[in-house]
Amino acid sequence: MARASDGRRARAPGTALRAGAVAGAFVTAVLTTTLARAVSYDVAVLQALDKITARVSTIEAPVGDLVKFGTLEIIVRICDKRPPEEPPESAAFVDIWEVRRGEPTASLFRGWMFASSPALSALEHPVYDVWVLDCRGNPLASPGTQRPPR
Repeated sequence: MARASDGRRARAPGTALRAGAVAGAFVTAVLTTTLARAVSYDVAVLQALDKITARVSTIEAPVGDLVKFGTLEIIVRICDKRPPEEPPESAAFVDIWEVRRGEPTASLFRGWMFASSPALSALEHPVYDVWVLDCRGNPLASPGTQRPPR
């Protein structure tokens, strides 16, 4: 393998792209396997941390409704939970924005969050952490019929 000018091994062209594609395929496979038999519920239970005040809050977010935490606005689009006979897992598709007075709204996060692996797909923010704990409320659809928005 060729060496870069600083003595490190040079990467073959396109290696990073292939690695990203493999990682994306892995996440897709995990998501498909994880939510294959999940049931959608109408309330997501989130936990939020304000790192400045050390305040931890549990938020019950109805699916499709806007909830606020500090300067964050959160909308849960889908909250899926496996049935009791399966290994436990809750996952939510979440949109998070930051709204500050006099500034444009900034999109911070859009994607799936998993209760069993909060670090897999997390909100990265200097002041706030948000993660999913559970899905509750009334079941919305039969297993496997609902898909994330595009």
